[in-house]
Amino acid sequence: MFFFPIDEYYLLLVVPAMIISMIAQFKVKSTFTKYSKMRCSRRISGRDAAAALLQSNSISDVAVEGISGSLTDHYDPRSKKLRLSDSVYAQTTVAAVGVAAHEAGHAIQHAQKYGPLVLRSTLVPVANIGSRFGPIMAIGGLFLGMEPLLHIGILLFGAAVLFYLITLPVEFNASSRALALLENGNILNREELEGAKKVLTAAALTYVASALTAIMSLLRLILLARGRRR
Repeated sequence: MFFFPIDEYYLLLVVPAMIISMIAQFKVKSTFTKYSKMRCSRRISGRDAAAALLQSNSISDVAVEGISGSLTDHYDPRSKKLRLSDSVYAQTTVAAVGVAAHEAGHAIQHAQKYGPLVLRSTLVPVANIGSRFGPIMAIGGLFLGMEPLLHIGILLFGAAVLFYLITLPVEFNASSRALALLENGNILNREELEGAKKVLTAAALTYVASALTAIMSLLRLILLARGRRR
């Protein structure tokens, strides 16, 4: 996101939200690292867990493949590919299985046309534009005294903020599905399920922090616009 120039609203609203976001990122990495050291009693890998969960939901058209990096896991609804990172794909840890199950949850959401996921996918193009250009246009409108440009920038960025908000129920639901599937499929025992829950809860906090940062950034732009009108 683009926040320049620095002003009092940036310092009071955006900076604290960004600090919370950094703390959330640290939390998810440390929690993932901790449970990456706990091996699953069934020695099932992230890939095998994802494949088993997809099969149990009669989903046969989604490919599970590896992708380089750490915590780069994602489900691509366009190509119907569930991509798992090096630290998840072939690993037989509680963290790996938890993350893989979460991504499988997204694939199941897609297959079942889960409402918030459909809405989020619809918003992707405008959210990308709004996140990238909205703040620039708004700040430019403020400096140049062009209210139409300012308002368009705020509206565009507002669409990006809406995307962040809709992402929350999508991610929470995917994690809930993942934990239920892991328990019902007897993939993880009770202790391992608790570990997987902690990994997914920590990951969910990063989405909450991102949404908070976006909201505070939008509020900053609105306050700057109101201050100019005065």
